[in-house]
Amino acid sequence: MKLLRYGPAGQERPGMLDSAGRIRSLFPVVADLTPELLGPEALAILGAIDPERLPLVEGNPRLGMPIAGAREFYAVGLNYRAHAEEAGMNIPVEPIVFNKALSSLAGATDDVVIPEACVSVDWEIELGFVIGSEAFQVKEEDALNYIAGYFTVIDFSERDFQSKRGGQFIKGKSLPTFGPIGPYLVTRDEVPDPQNLDLHLEVNGDMRQNSNTSDMLFRVKWLVAHLSTFLRLMPGDLVTTGTPAGVGLGHKPPLYLKPGDIVTGEVCGLGRQVKRMRSA
Repeated sequence: MKLLRYGPAGQERPGMLDSAGRIRSLFPVVADLTPELLGPEALAILGAIDPERLPLVEGNPRLGMPIAGAREFYAVGLNYRAHAEEAGMNIPVEPIVFNKALSSLAGATDDVVIPEACVSVDWEIELGFVIGSEAFQVKEEDALNYIAGYFTVIDFSERDFQSKRGGQFIKGKSLPTFGPIGPYLVTRDEVPDPQNLDLHLEVNGDMRQNSNTSDMLFRVKWLVAHLSTFLRLMPGDLVTTGTPAGVGLGHKPPLYLKPGDIVTGEVCGLGRQVKRMRSA
């Protein structure tokens, strides 16, 4: 299934895509797509619904966050060798893990707002996933079973905040609208191998990132097992898995985003985001 939430901010309703890529409303079959609906049993019930029997949503509505009530937003840094090299950092023995604030979350069609204080806003296309079942100290061979589904993430970053304000990644990663996910959540059954997904990003039509998740240093199932060693992952926890080479910081001189730029990012099979950068 491809699950989504559509409508004005704060008034989103749940939906799913039909075989023709049209939005079908799940309301009032379910009130919203919350963490309680991400477990295997609940997803099986949703999967038994025939989308053609659901009301068709007309027009081209805003697509919001595909999940309501996310609990945590974890991020993995330096998970592609070439990206670590372009950032001038050593290849990590274990992944860097940090948080993006939940207030950074945005829908796939929302603008990205650049505050006046930001001078080095960068782009990062990433594969993300959401936990569907409680996971604590799970085995790597079982780890994918704890994932409800996958989605496209563009991890926007203010590099000066990230690197020059005490060295804490969360400072540069958490501005409002800097964590768009979607356009939809693709359930795990439709992604047989998360390590074979093309991902790419363009800025104003110019290709900046073009890679495949097979290039990850730390694979998705390893990341789930690794994270669950240190904390209890819960339904609704979001994880974004790092970006390949080609970010603005890696250029000489660096290239950064400005109001009016258009950023287009996609993880193939998981949907495409088109983001307009604008001033606050």
